This record gives sequence, C-alpha cells and structure tokens, in this order.
Amino acid sequence: MIRKAVIDREAGYRLLTELAGPGTVEGTLTGLDALAPGFADWIVTSLFGGTYQRDGLELRDRQIATTAALTALGGVEPQLDDHVRNSLRIGVEPREIIEVMVHLAPYVGVPKALAGLRVAAAVLRETEGTEAP
Repeated sequence: MIRKAVIDREAGYRLLTELAGPGTVEGTLTGLDALAPGFADWIVTSLFGGTYQRDGLELRDRQIATTAALTALGGVEPQLDDHVRNSLRIGVEPREIIEVMVHLAPYVGVPKALAGLRVAAAVLRETEGTEAP
C-alpha cells in the first residue's frame, strides 16, 4: 500500500515564518507571486508543508542538508544566503556552517565550496560582525 504524502499548507507557512522570521515571508512571497502567480504558494506548500514535514530528520539536519545541496548546485546564491540565515536562526552554529562548506570541497569541487564560503561569510559579517575568510 502506498502511503499518502503529508502536505500541510498552514504548517508550511508556519515553518517558513519560523525559519525566515516574521515579516520576511510576506515580503519575499508577495514579490514572487506578482511575477509568477501561485508559484510562491506551491513552493511553501510542497517544500515546507510537505518535504520538511516528513519524519526522519530534525529541522537543523534538514537545514544542513539544504545548505549543502545548494552549495553543491552552485549559482543559487540568493537561496543559499536565505538558508544560511535560516540555519543560524534555528541554532546551527557559524562554525558548523563553515565546516559544511569545507567538507564539501572534495565532493563538489573547491570553486563551489569557496562560493559557498563567500555566501556564508557575507551572512556572518552582516549578522555577527564576523570577518570573511
């Protein structure tokens, strides 16, 4: 028997608000919805109300995995920036975020790891006054 997927729109919006902070969600989503109507809701509902709601990983582990995946993809710096911020907001330590980027170098390549480090360093400078590597 195939188990039905859990897709909970309200839980998705609550989780995204927890991750991104109050006010951030509406501002970001409103602009995206004006450009591509319905797409923002689909993202929140399917990702944060679906994938993120699954059992098996804690929220911090999902954020570490997401940060690693976005770094590996490359070329998605705005999304990586958001997820580095979200990770910090839920308690992932700056040193852990940096170590994720370093750990990725032999797997995804030094240029992508360096790009990830640049994004993380910029976020850390802004949020904590940390110097860039």
